[in-house]
Amino acid sequence: MARSAEGGTARRLRGAAAYRHDPLAFLAEEFGGTRDVWRSASGRLCVAGPQAAREVLGNRQGTFLETSDFFHTRTGVLGPRTAQTDIGRAARDLLRRQLDARRDDLPRLVGARLAPASSWPDAGNLLVREHLRDVLLCPEAPAELHGAVDGIIDRAVLAGARERHAALSRLRFRRWAMRLLVRETEARRSAGPGGPGGPGMRTGSGTGGPRDLLDVAVAGAGPSADPGQVAEVYLSFLFATVGSIGFALGWAVHLAGTHPAAADDEPAWIVREALRLWPVAWLFSRTPSRVHELADVTAGPHDEVNVCLYLVHRHPGHWERPDEFVPHRWAAPPHEPAFMPFGFGAHSCAGATVTMSLLEDLIRIITRDWHLSITASGGGPQLGPALAPPRFTAELHHRAAAPEGGE
Repeated sequence: MARSAEGGTARRLRGAAAYRHDPLAFLAEEFGGTRDVWRSASGRLCVAGPQAAREVLGNRQGTFLETSDFFHTRTGVLGPRTAQTDIGRAARDLLRRQLDARRDDLPRLVGARLAPASSWPDAGNLLVREHLRDVLLCPEAPAELHGAVDGIIDRAVLAGARERHAALSRLRFRRWAMRLLVRETEARRSAGPGGPGGPGMRTGSGTGGPRDLLDVAVAGAGPSADPGQVAEVYLSFLFATVGSIGFALGWAVHLAGTHPAAADDEPAWIVREALRLWPVAWLFSRTPSRVHELADVTAGPHDEVNVCLYLVHRHPGHWERPDEFVPHRWAAPPHEPAFMPFGFGAHSCAGATVTMSLLEDLIRIITRDWHLSITASGGGPQLGPALAPPRFTAELHHRAAAPEGGE
């Protein structure tokens, strides 16, 4: 028995090391296209079956500890569920107003930021930042805070940031930026909704409503919330907008550019197929609240349950040609439970609809107005909390400028 236990420990250690080296490849190999739920050699309980994934993320039976990935902070979870819902709705409404107001500017922005050549995935992140700049942080905010937000994006949001900046440098910058965010949070809370610069007032416009996503977090969290937690939720907004939307755009551009026939497909099909193959939010972790059966596997409070949407979206039991880029499959969208790029259940992304709207608008402009070609820089997906595209260069040449009779 002792030798068996030691052997099991050794296997788990080897599995954990292999998982850390390349978790995506490790899980895909274990999955093998056949499993819905299994105990991984890494020590985790892994989920790739759509029904089991919805059971875990939806948590309708209360068999998992209640978890909100977005509102998790270093010191706990911000707010009751009602506050989280209010913050999500207010953020979605603010982003929708911004997108509606600036939609006509997108063609100019694409030409200015992406043509004739751009380096990805950073180009996608920076384009999203530029388009949403005023709602990420309003122009009236302190100049020093604007600089801090740009620094956060460079050091923590863009792919490869950890390799470009030393750990100690990133830690020092984070502490400085957090002090500025906490200070601004307290100032806006003190001003109140009716005061100059308060979270419920749009300076100079005379119209009510939050000016930016920091206002949304301050107002929604309420006067008793820890300002440090409010600041961290604001950082979650930065990652969700500049990071996640930018990476999703990068995948869609990469796939459209490496599959020339996609230029004739609907932008909505391209976006959905990119999100199916490469869901930016690719892994969700949950802890069972009690012992129960999950697809015939016993899960308990000592387990770490990982839902891998990358595998859910490629499950051969639910998708034809699961590893191929086939935008036309969305011509008649199936009522398919195996597609959940924004999560599932009460804690799914509140901004899913506005995200899809922006991505479809951008892909429509890029594929209809421009000739797109891609040059890969080598390497595969860049893996972290988000699934970022590999590095590549995109060249855009305006169709109106093509020589007569040419392409």
